[in-house]
Amino acid sequence: MLIDRHLALRCAAASAAGLFALAPASAAAARPRAAAEVVGGERLARPGVQVAPESGAPDLPGGLTARSWLVADGTSGEVLASYNAHATLPPASTLKMLFADTVLPKLDREAVHRVAPEELTGLGAGSSLVGIKEDLDYKVEDLWRGVFLSSGNDAVHVLAHMNGGIERTVTQMQARADALQAHDTHVVTPDGYDQDGQVSSAYDLTLFARAGLRNPDFRSYCSTRDAQFPGAVDRNTGQRGSFGIANTDRLLGRYPGLIGVKNGYTTNAGSTFTGAAERDGRLLLVTVMHTSTYQKVYDEAAALLDWGFSAADRVSPVGELAEDTSAVQVAPTAEPKPNPVPDTVPSAAPSPPRSVPAAPPMAAPAAEQQAEHARRTGGTVGMLAAGLCAAAALAAALRLRRDRAGRLSLRPALRRWAVSATATRRR
Repeated sequence: MLIDRHLALRCAAASAAGLFALAPASAAAARPRAAAEVVGGERLARPGVQVAPESGAPDLPGGLTARSWLVADGTSGEVLASYNAHATLPPASTLKMLFADTVLPKLDREAVHRVAPEELTGLGAGSSLVGIKEDLDYKVEDLWRGVFLSSGNDAVHVLAHMNGGIERTVTQMQARADALQAHDTHVVTPDGYDQDGQVSSAYDLTLFARAGLRNPDFRSYCSTRDAQFPGAVDRNTGQRGSFGIANTDRLLGRYPGLIGVKNGYTTNAGSTFTGAAERDGRLLLVTVMHTSTYQKVYDEAAALLDWGFSAADRVSPVGELAEDTSAVQVAPTAEPKPNPVPDTVPSAAPSPPRSVPAAPPMAAPAAEQQAEHARRTGGTVGMLAAGLCAAAALAAALRLRRDRAGRLSLRPALRRWAVSATATRRR
């Protein structure tokens, strides 16, 4: 029986070696996303209210009806409180923040574009419009006012065609969302119009607002309360008229310190809103999604901003806003030249076309390299383990059937086979 015990021990050792060698690759493929990997911190993945009050902190406002909301410090990126921060919901026109953050740097604001009829096709039924007419000229900066103030889907479509088309723009928006680590977002349309599969989250919308506000043009457009928009040509005088447009953000000009950024409403999304307000040098961002009524999205956003300004120094952060992975600092090869960014951009000064820098290629993480090594080296050990275990099982079955006279004996053969297999494994 000594050979049987030795054979069993060899089988168990080989099996364990094979399993340990194969474990990293298989576990990496099947393992669900760990809480530590949630963008912004594990607490933001938890359902319900997340807040960490310290002594003297005010209570959160009561009676909130939003399905998801988040309050964050726009400068530090600290999330002060949240409710279902990563819940994926239809974003409605708040997705236009991502559209603007993606496309605005690419187009010269002083450029003039004649609108072709095909650029106004494909608009969803009931879309909000600023009133663009085909075969007329529009400055890019006027089109952006149509996006931010009137939430005009017609303005979005024209700008998207100037950017190379709807499909190209949607692809760029998705890439931009990925660069911002807004992984809850799936883009189907550039204007946020309801489409199957188009979703975002309170966390991601806050990322879009924070990134956009770093662009002076974005900040200027979203804080504009009213403007004149180019109209049609008068048939009698031949002169082109204009008409007034007003920002549909109901908090702009009413909530102290509000500087934008975007509201939205569709039947599927309900009311959504992302706002930014500044007081005494502190910038707060708030996103509220899908409240019970249209007006409540503004009431609840205002209440959360009030709480945030009051509680900012008396709560511990429950998470953080992810940083833009495409904002990579490259060491200059020559003496750098000054390139200051003004606080405000004069309307008469054209902004040169810019493109969003692409994220640099990243090396494979060490864990992936280890998994690949295990996949390559673990196969031989695993097959050897399987062979040894099969031999042990065969020997046990035959031992039960052999007669008492011992006419059937596999011990010499098994001993030679085990020694040979062990030598092969060691090679």
